[in-house]
Order: sequence, then C-alpha cells, then structure tokens
Amino acid sequence: MVTHVRPEAQGDERGALLSFLDEQRGGIRRAVLGLTDEQASSRPSASELSLAGLVKHVAETEQGWVARAKGEEPAVHRDQSNWPECFALIEGETVASQLEYWEKVAAETEAFARSVPSLDDTFPLPKAPWFPEESVSVRWVLLHLIRETARHAGHADIIRESLDGKTAFELVALAEN
Repeated sequence: MVTHVRPEAQGDERGALLSFLDEQRGGIRRAVLGLTDEQASSRPSASELSLAGLVKHVAETEQGWVARAKGEEPAVHRDQSNWPECFALIEGETVASQLEYWEKVAAETEAFARSVPSLDDTFPLPKAPWFPEESVSVRWVLLHLIRETARHAGHADIIRESLDGKTAFELVALAEN
C-alpha cells in the first residue's frame, strides 16, 4: 500500500496525481483493516460518520466525478431523500464489497486519466447551488478527488482510533505484515 509519494518518481504529472490519490485511498482502506462490518459501521462519536460509510461514500463520489468528466451519468444518483444511504451500508452491502467496488472505480479513474489527450480537457460542473456554471479540467477533478479523499482519510483516522485506539502508523504496520 502506498504510504508516501515521491512525485518526481512517478514520471509525469498524471502519474504523480494518481499516486497522491492512491496514497489517500490507502489511508481509508487501512482504517477498516481487521474490523467486522458491524465495527466498521459503528459511529463512535456524535457524528453520523462510520468507516464503512466513508468507504462507500468515497467510492461512489470518485465514480461520479470520473463519469461526469467522461460525459456520462454517475452510477448512483443522490438527492435529499436518499443522501444518507451514501454514508451507510444498506442491505446486501459489506465493507468487502465496497472495497472491491472501489478497486474497480480506482482502475477506471487511472485508465481515464491516462487516456485523455490533455489534463486541460474540460467538462461542465454539475448543476448545483454550490457550483458556478462553468467547466473544469481533468486536472481539477483529480485534484478535487485527492482533496476529498484526504479529508475523509483524516475522518477515518479519528474514527478508527476512537474504535480501538489503533493509529494510522499502527495500521500501516498491520497492512505490511
């Protein structure tokens, strides 16, 4: 698992961006190591966030942004009525199934990022009150995914430590053994 990225070793900007994204994915993946679905779904604070929910959310979010960049519809549509399902496992879902889905999404993200002629290629932001009516680049979407995944990796660190005291450093060691 990637735990530290040396951008100069990645060969190019695309490789560096994808490596930074994978580094942040690794933080979330490690946060669920050794946990049952029940443990990963628990909410040890006043927050509604759980580790299982974070895994599901980042996978769906990454898929959605890459689909938009490709000019496609996201696989999952969320509105006010089903938004909470984005952050919780529902019937038939497991942490393992969400991690497996996320692996497929990550492979699609890499293939897309490597296939576009230029990171400057653009696509329109989705219509939402919080987005301006403008287009953004493939570079922007990769940076956005890094930012969002890193934010949630930080949440995952806190949740995991609240569950059983394991820190990110301990989880890196656990993942390597």
